[in-house]
Amino acid sequence: MWGLVSSQVDNTRIALLEFDKPLANEVSAKEKRVDGFELKIDEACETFLALQNPFAADLRMVIAILKINYNLERIGDFANAISLLIEDLDEPVDEEIIARLRITEMFHTCSLMMRDASNAFIKEDGKLARSVFKMDKELNTINKNAVETICELIKEKPEKTRVLVEILSVVRRLERVGDHLTNIVEEIIFSLEAKKLTHAKFKKKISE
Repeated sequence: MWGLVSSQVDNTRIALLEFDKPLANEVSAKEKRVDGFELKIDEACETFLALQNPFAADLRMVIAILKINYNLERIGDFANAISLLIEDLDEPVDEEIIARLRITEMFHTCSLMMRDASNAFIKEDGKLARSVFKMDKELNTINKNAVETICELIKEKPEKTRVLVEILSVVRRLERVGDHLTNIVEEIIFSLEAKKLTHAKFKKKISE
């Protein structure tokens, strides 16, 4: 699940920057796989809860995985939404627009957050999980400044108004990806507060 969602975000970045519509279409096509993974993980957790009746750390771990699973699926939704936007574009987005809105930087930060959140989960590293919060602040700052930048660009390039409005939605969605990643690390920290995670099979399933 984690690997699939990470690749969806990375492929969305490539599709946007290189105006690769076939790749954007591939991201859209794989959205059903993301949904399928979410369902399988939910079912595995529900079965574990029903059969094992876990307590304390085990229960916290399963609850955390359910919430992490949900947030990963939402990140996949945002990647899919951006890919659909790319498919509807008539031409590549100007490099200047990409640069001034710091979209490449946002994608890079999201990838780093995804990597560190995944590693924090696998290694049971609360300190690494907390490092993700700082990166989310960077996304929030870029998002906060985006409207002003868009207004400036519309004045300079009125013929690009439609594209600029659509690209603003990309910024918004990447900021939301960051929010969901912070939700994930909050769950990781929650699961580690009382005791180390113990059930490797669930960790392996969600990390795939």
